[in-house]
Amino acid sequence: MFLENKGNKEERRGWVEVVCGSMFSGKTEELIRRMKRAEFAKQKVEIFKPSIDTRYDEEDVVSHNENAIRSTPVPAASNILLLTNDVDVVGIDEAQFFDSELPNVCNQLANRGIRVIIAGLDMDFAGKPFGIMPQLMAMAEYVTKVHAICVRCGTLAQFSYRKVAGEDIVMLGEVDEYEPLCRRCYNQAMKEH
Repeated sequence: MFLENKGNKEERRGWVEVVCGSMFSGKTEELIRRMKRAEFAKQKVEIFKPSIDTRYDEEDVVSHNENAIRSTPVPAASNILLLTNDVDVVGIDEAQFFDSELPNVCNQLANRGIRVIIAGLDMDFAGKPFGIMPQLMAMAEYVTKVHAICVRCGTLAQFSYRKVAGEDIVMLGEVDEYEPLCRRCYNQAMKEH
């Protein structure tokens, strides 16, 4: 958080950061790293995740590498505003699963002088922009795109290929259901699917 001196009054300046990429690219790992650094700096932090995400833990945000940080599951983005009084940094994991109010919530938090760190998938399994992520990326001051490694050829991967049948956009899963692929391997897999 940066402070601006306005005469005798200091005013906090907030902003929005987005960490995006495919599955297994380290998005949640990066969110946890940034949040723990803020805690180390004695900043007050709150982390939220959508209540539908119970893959690793009912409450904690947990990375694929099993790093974890305490969080609050919420059913809707608007709940975040109710739970962020007197905080310096807000973390939001799996942002693609939140409702369309999340960009407005993030703007309100940043306008209150809060640093907002968002992690989420930028594309769904069909290679299309995922939910509200494009809007969040457009409004953010900082966007970090992280990449996985293609499990088929070893180059950088930006696609989350779904290995199981199903057309639902939201389908929670892990290595049994998804694999990270580069563009060439993803296109090949989609042709064979």
